[in-house]
Amino acid sequence: MGTNTVNGVSIEVEGGAPTVETFLRRLKGEAPASVRVDGMRTQVVPALDDRGFAIHRSTELGRPSLVIPPDLATCADCLRELADPTDHRFRYPFLTCTQCGPRYSLLTAIPYERSNTTMAGFELCSACRAEYESETDRRFHAEPIACPICGPRLCLWDEQGCEIAAEEGALQRAVALLDEGLIVAVKGLGGFQLWVDAQSEEAVRRLRDRKRRADKPFAVTFPSLEAVRDYCLLSPDEESLLCSPQAPIVLARKRRDAALAEAVAPGNPYLGVMLPATPLHHLLMASLQRPIVATSGNRSEEPIVIDEGEALARLKGIADVFLVHDRPISRPVDDSVVLVVDRTPKHSERSGADKRKATQMILRRARGYVPQAIRLKNSLAERTGSGPVLAVGGHLKNTVALLWEDRVWLSQHLGDLSTLEADLAFRQAVDDLQRLLQAEPKLIACDLHPDYRSTGFARELAESLSVPVVPVQHHHAHVASCMAEHKLDGEVLGIAWDGAGYGTDGHVWGGEFLIASYRQFTRFASLRSFRLLGGEAAMKAPGRSAAAALWELMGETMVHHDLPSWNMTGDQCAYLAALLRSGIASPWTTSMGRLFDTVASLTGLCAQASFEGQAAMAVQFAAEREWEAGGGSVQGYPIELVTSESSDTKWMVDWRPMISAMLDDLRRGHRPELITARFHVGLAEGVVRVAQVAGLPRVVLTGGCFQNGLLLTLVRQRLEAVGFAVYSHSLVPPNDGGLSLGQAVVAASTSSEEQSL
Repeated sequence: MGTNTVNGVSIEVEGGAPTVETFLRRLKGEAPASVRVDGMRTQVVPALDDRGFAIHRSTELGRPSLVIPPDLATCADCLRELADPTDHRFRYPFLTCTQCGPRYSLLTAIPYERSNTTMAGFELCSACRAEYESETDRRFHAEPIACPICGPRLCLWDEQGCEIAAEEGALQRAVALLDEGLIVAVKGLGGFQLWVDAQSEEAVRRLRDRKRRADKPFAVTFPSLEAVRDYCLLSPDEESLLCSPQAPIVLARKRRDAALAEAVAPGNPYLGVMLPATPLHHLLMASLQRPIVATSGNRSEEPIVIDEGEALARLKGIADVFLVHDRPISRPVDDSVVLVVDRTPKHSERSGADKRKATQMILRRARGYVPQAIRLKNSLAERTGSGPVLAVGGHLKNTVALLWEDRVWLSQHLGDLSTLEADLAFRQAVDDLQRLLQAEPKLIACDLHPDYRSTGFARELAESLSVPVVPVQHHHAHVASCMAEHKLDGEVLGIAWDGAGYGTDGHVWGGEFLIASYRQFTRFASLRSFRLLGGEAAMKAPGRSAAAALWELMGETMVHHDLPSWNMTGDQCAYLAALLRSGIASPWTTSMGRLFDTVASLTGLCAQASFEGQAAMAVQFAAEREWEAGGGSVQGYPIELVTSESSDTKWMVDWRPMISAMLDDLRRGHRPELITARFHVGLAEGVVRVAQVAGLPRVVLTGGCFQNGLLLTLVRQRLEAVGFAVYSHSLVPPNDGGLSLGQAVVAASTSSEEQSL
């Protein structure tokens, strides 16, 4: 007998002890891919001599746990039906079962049943009803169940929304238009995607021009795993991720002879690859049989479009046609992005598969992973029992989170809160968490930055609910996020490196070494500060960071530089020098991200950045080329640990010797590959020195800079070699997408401490 309860599933089984033990072992070890067993508790009850199996309706009252499976890729059984001409769902773009298909993207309320999904308007036909009600059928209570008779329908529209074709005709016409090089907006599972032929340079550049996305890489969908292998070097871990029920975008190393348009990922040795995740995508790719760009259906800085009427307006001028359907989407759920890390820092087609144990790093957490909760350590959960805590994240790569008891639920990736559309999606995500969890927050956590849109919202909501607001320092939240993910308690040395975060002293931090617990932190060390020339303008012009660094190193003589690789004219240097003298619009920063920008500019690798992290990526890729060429014994640049002059920091990591030695190498004409490799090694060796002085056995690596797989691997290897236990992210992003988790646990722990005083 099985029964759903407010806390999980209750199962009663009868049999001898060995048989029951076998059942328990198989229950956990052979559960379907869509099932996650967090834990099991057993209790002996009197035997009833029952011989049958039954699922009983739950009669329990109380607050239900949020048990909603994420949106999952089409399973093997459904794929067989999709390709079977004798099956009544043959080539039906919306078939699904209990093991696959849309869940979170169509949910409107709890409990999870058809009436609380966007499928409520599709009345089941007699055949689907029979499957839905049969306990022995794999579509038993599959809430999105549908077929060609009773389910959603497909249609192809022109730019004005007029029907061009329907059903099978819409599929075939969309394929033909993609063959012609046109851009097709495809309404997928969690929103629209923009599709175009990935082998056509002209078509991909047209998409870039229309979307105003100069260089940022596009993701590519392939018809099969075998097709991906033709274009990328895949490890077993990467193949496993591609074929998993989550079916994320996986960042894989491109083959040198990959016959793709260069405009797909300009200057990038990696390719974001994915396999079809829905029946609609499988049908399209089966006909196309070649790689297709499938990028988010949005304009720059906006969330993905989820409604076909809205798509006509927001994607006007980008898409040539629209492949749509009439199944509504509740909320935007973008594709997740995952990177396999902890491989040896050498990538070569000659070296074969990497035998080092690899782990995954989620860079964008959305479809396939949301809304699975992060479980907290019991001791931490006991301290956070004061009531629901809402955390509203940061400004970039925003997510929101709700902590209650021993779990934290994170929203899907929401993006940058720079537009009205993004703000509306952000507010909907906050409402979603409260409604689905049936929880009203007793505490609201936000970033310390006073001008973030999310911070302003937190204050407004807190005032309306009459609850406290807890501002959490940006890098403390990063460290706490990784600690919570690994169920760590006590103090750690948290190394948080990113582009920018508001510090407790009002300056821009970003190269931080924190001795941190959930409740508090001290700034043990930080990168030596330099000017952020023009504020946000420096993030798009790496030369500004380079000028500020050289000013700290050589002062006025920076204007008369003799570096042929540094693409800065004398007039430009003179202008920036004037800004540096005045200090106007040039706050101090300790940003590691801007130090990477400095190296990118000085080596001539990146003069202008059109997207966040572009310059740092150029530095990483150049260093990886050095390893690929066999440069694994590179000597790092010197970096010094000196006593800090600041009252809130004990030590300062002085990068000036590193840049000085780098300038000598540049004047000697050394290759950017060697210089950037030495830079990476120098940073890793500097981390070890700080960790040894700090003396804590556990080190946490977090922040956007640790998306760099080479940097992460080098730092981890060197720390572990001298005995440190090293922790990095795998369940939540190391970038600002993980901030809300850290904010939630810090705010809850702080509140709990105050209540106990």
